[in-house]
Amino acid sequence: MFQEDPTDHPASTPPPGDYTLSHMVRFLARHLGQIISEQDGPEALALVEKVRSLCKQLRLTPQTQIAEEVASIIAGLSLEQLNLLTKAFTHYFGLINLAEKLEQLFVLREESLLAPQAKREGTLSAAIRTLREQGVPAKKLQALLDQAQFTMVFTAHPTESKRPTILDKLHRISKLAFRLSQERLLREEMEECLRLLREELVALWQTDEVRQTQPEVLDEVRGHLYYYKETLMRVIPSLYREMEASLAEEYPKTPWPLKPFLTFGTWMGGDRDGNPFVTPAVTVDALCLLRRVGLEYTLDSMGMLSARLSSSDRWAGVSEPLTLSMEEDAKHFPSLAQEMKRRSPREPYRHKCGYISEKLRLTLDYNNRFPAHWKTGLEKPPRGAWYATPADLLKDLTLISESLVQNRGEVLARGFLEDVIRRVEVFGFNMAAMDVRQHSGRHLAALAEIFKPIGLTDDYRSLPEDLKQTILIQELKSARPLVPERLALSPETRETLETFRMIASVQENLDPTALQTYIISMTKNVSDVLAVLLLAREAGIFLDGSHSRMDVVPLFETRVDLRNAGPFMDRLFKIDVYRRHLSQRSERQEVMLGYSDSNKEGGYLAANWALYRAQVDLARVADQHGISLRLFHGRGGSIGRGGGPAGRAILAQPPRTIRGALKITEQGEVISDHYGEPAAARHHLEQVLNAALRSSFPPKEVLPKKSWEQLLERLAESSHRAYRGLVYENPRFVEYFRLATPISEISQHRIASRPASRRVSDHIEDLRAIPWVFSWMQSRATLPGWYGLGSALGEYLKAEPEGLNQLREMYLQWPFFHQLLDNAQMILAKADLDIARRYAALCPDESLRKEIFGEIEREYRETYTAIQKVSQVTEMLEKEPQLYQSIKLRNPYIDPISFIQIELIQRLRSNPGEQLKAQLQEAILMTINGIAAGLKNTG
Repeated sequence: MFQEDPTDHPASTPPPGDYTLSHMVRFLARHLGQIISEQDGPEALALVEKVRSLCKQLRLTPQTQIAEEVASIIAGLSLEQLNLLTKAFTHYFGLINLAEKLEQLFVLREESLLAPQAKREGTLSAAIRTLREQGVPAKKLQALLDQAQFTMVFTAHPTESKRPTILDKLHRISKLAFRLSQERLLREEMEECLRLLREELVALWQTDEVRQTQPEVLDEVRGHLYYYKETLMRVIPSLYREMEASLAEEYPKTPWPLKPFLTFGTWMGGDRDGNPFVTPAVTVDALCLLRRVGLEYTLDSMGMLSARLSSSDRWAGVSEPLTLSMEEDAKHFPSLAQEMKRRSPREPYRHKCGYISEKLRLTLDYNNRFPAHWKTGLEKPPRGAWYATPADLLKDLTLISESLVQNRGEVLARGFLEDVIRRVEVFGFNMAAMDVRQHSGRHLAALAEIFKPIGLTDDYRSLPEDLKQTILIQELKSARPLVPERLALSPETRETLETFRMIASVQENLDPTALQTYIISMTKNVSDVLAVLLLAREAGIFLDGSHSRMDVVPLFETRVDLRNAGPFMDRLFKIDVYRRHLSQRSERQEVMLGYSDSNKEGGYLAANWALYRAQVDLARVADQHGISLRLFHGRGGSIGRGGGPAGRAILAQPPRTIRGALKITEQGEVISDHYGEPAAARHHLEQVLNAALRSSFPPKEVLPKKSWEQLLERLAESSHRAYRGLVYENPRFVEYFRLATPISEISQHRIASRPASRRVSDHIEDLRAIPWVFSWMQSRATLPGWYGLGSALGEYLKAEPEGLNQLREMYLQWPFFHQLLDNAQMILAKADLDIARRYAALCPDESLRKEIFGEIEREYRETYTAIQKVSQVTEMLEKEPQLYQSIKLRNPYIDPISFIQIELIQRLRSNPGEQLKAQLQEAILMTINGIAAGLKNTG
């Protein structure tokens, strides 16, 4: 694969207009092979080819003899040679991922040529057409779109192991490869394209794959700015245009003024749960960095808009409101007014663009100075000379648009100007709305420390829940300060209080829309929510009967908390002071559902069923209280953390739970996969919106039969017992986990600013869900995505063999159950028990190894067999040929890195010297990157 075949086309370039995945993979792999040979010698390429060939043979005819030969070769290599192999296969996966994405884009382009948007599955146009065919009235659809809130939230969860530098190079290679495969280039253009491609590949080969330093919070923010500037800013205007065109086509008699129904959020800089590096000052810095980039982008756009709007008042008039606004602007900027009259005396629209640009510069200057003054305040520019909020800018832009429409310039108003307006509506100045998140325990500890010296209670922590609520409600109704000025407090409590003061300062002095959501991790009691509201009151963010400027969002993460979510919110909604808070927040309540910790705590099937039931219960309770509910799905990339195709996942949610309101996290490697290229982002967002709109108007609400729900409850309990029995009730499981997976090495990986555990502990409970899942993916067991499912299905079928027909009926007719089993199929297809057995051998205790791995292997077989029966397949994913082939293509190249990782871990654990230890750790981190790139959706 890495070597050039002399019988091929000499240039090895993809034929323009005749692109295929296999051709592009061969094309990129051969160029990579040439570079390996040039950079490290023909013997290096020969070694890569030898290992690749053996692993491919091993996949075709699994034999212990071949596996032992691979292990023997790996064991005999130097560290330098192992690193070379890791680098080769890791970059190969990067190129495969790139080629697969290009093929997806090529297929989409071909489909768009063959069929209109409205007939292509998953498009926005198809969704609008479906709703019209279902008989959804225009008024009903307009009412939903007027209040719709679909938000994609980028988080810094540490599952993207590739460095931003590597990602940048892969983005550039992707653009070059796409051009080579799609455009008919002149000879010199092709040669230049190939030269640039080789340049990028050489640079890629010579670049360190592993971060040399731990990323800081602001590094994470900077790393994700690419997706806003290079992708989303380009995609969003066209997406909204398509929506408007589709609505006009399907509902031609209805005007459709679209509000920003699709927006973006971020946790980077705001998520402080377990991350001591996210301080109030860091949050301000992160927010101002996002705003700086957003303002600079808008400022550049105004320069481009000015170049376009050269209309002379000789040929086009100007509305009176626009003229009056420029007269006011001239009072603030007299020198600029004189200069513009001199340079372009008859071009009023350019004058307005000039004034807007000057206001943006002052806004940008204020933003850049704000971090140093957020505690004390900063003098604001004069009213009218800057933009206190994006709404002020939109007012000016709208004046230009309306004037153009009134003066035969509608084409200009609906062109680039409309794109600028749409970007400001969607992204504001902040690029993304920042959420703040903190663990409930921090608020509990802070209030316990505050309440004692002021005489409210000596031991708030130990009070029963009803007394906690009584104290909090009493204080919420009071306007008196809670914290005396000179009260001595611990650093943690001071930091907690300062976080709320920071939010208040940002809202008052920077942008009231910048920080509006506060998420409470591990919400267990109603007092956890009231505590946050009280701390908000202390900072002036909430005042009973007056105002409330922040949404308080409980996050239900464990199986028990998810099962109690409905009754929990019912109790909360009955508290008068909380209802008055909601009355100030448009009677809306956001609730977040945690996929990761619920899975780690209860297993795949039990967690998914708990999530499903929680959504049903929450929607019912919200309706009973007249509250608009928005569910925030904290999904990860892997199946064990709620991953899988986003559109299908949305369609599999319980009926009547979306209704135009949905929030979803985009995490780690999923972000680069979904948003790395504009066309990919467009496709992904269309899939999400298509599913969200259709789910908001389910055609004939086919609710699951009562017998199906009862069976799922039974299966969930059985699955939960099996999972807990292995992970939590076996006293030596943690010992096995630490030895038989690379969890210790992953904890050293510099892929995020926050630690792998919330606290120093050997307990599974304290380990974050992300490294938990990541470790099982690396060791190829993929346990969090299926363990317990086989026991549950097998136990049921053994007791009731005739129940197979009911399970098949559920699979065919219930989207939730269908998606549950299909996701398990995907993760089972990515598992490899032969490789996992080699990781198990890292555990030196043979009895422990046989006990734990024996249980894992038994459960795997049982799960595989049960899914075969219910889904009526012989192999996992046989009904998904594209994904099936992708996994088959990757496995022979993942296997060598797994062999290498096992060998490196063995060497590291043999107590080498400090220098060699550091080198081995670095090499292991390289293998972690490689396996993650090969498996995809690993975190």
